[in-house]
Amino acid sequence: MDIEKLDNVLESLLFLSGEPLKAEDIASSLELQKSEIKKSVKRLKEKYGGKCGIHLMEYNGKLQFGTNPDYKEEVANVLNPIREKELSRATLETIAIVAYKQPVTKLEVESIRGVNCDYTMQTLINLGMVEVVGIKEAIGHPKLYGTTDEFLKRFRLEDISQLPDYENLLQSIEELKNRQSETDSLYNQFEIPDEEKPEFMEGEEVTVISSDGSSEESA
Repeated sequence: MDIEKLDNVLESLLFLSGEPLKAEDIASSLELQKSEIKKSVKRLKEKYGGKCGIHLMEYNGKLQFGTNPDYKEEVANVLNPIREKELSRATLETIAIVAYKQPVTKLEVESIRGVNCDYTMQTLINLGMVEVVGIKEAIGHPKLYGTTDEFLKRFRLEDISQLPDYENLLQSIEELKNRQSETDSLYNQFEIPDEEKPEFMEGEEVTVISSDGSSEESA
């Protein structure tokens, strides 16, 4: 494969993937020497570097396109509101899983949701609603995550025991997502609608959070 074609192929792979790719995997799939990929990476770094809006990042033998950190503020001002609006359902589903399954690893959250949760987990960490609470004794020693006091405050809960039934909560999140207007805040609609309060096991004492923020005991 000639130099120009190799550079174009590698550029296409990194653009379409969106995820980091191992250089050795690319070399193997294209039946090329690692040295050829390395030279191509060097050329692309010259192309995607400096003041360019896109930079080619290389770490732990992996390659990935990323934005130029010099423009992070401008990029965040445009994309964060859009992403928060688009991912509101995903974020709520993720925090619900963490709340009920904690302590839980990111991989376990992804296993339940069936999708990558890197962005939503980082969003929740940045908001102070999720934090690392330990390390799991397993291969790779993955981090364990749990909710914070900020989570309780945002959702008007005194403690985790006040959470409603898990399945009903996910259903309510779906309903709330459909009802949200474009001006609604991402995190102020977590409460379960009065007309569709979840059912609980007989004899179980729970606290139901109403839409006005008040609470009432039921059995």
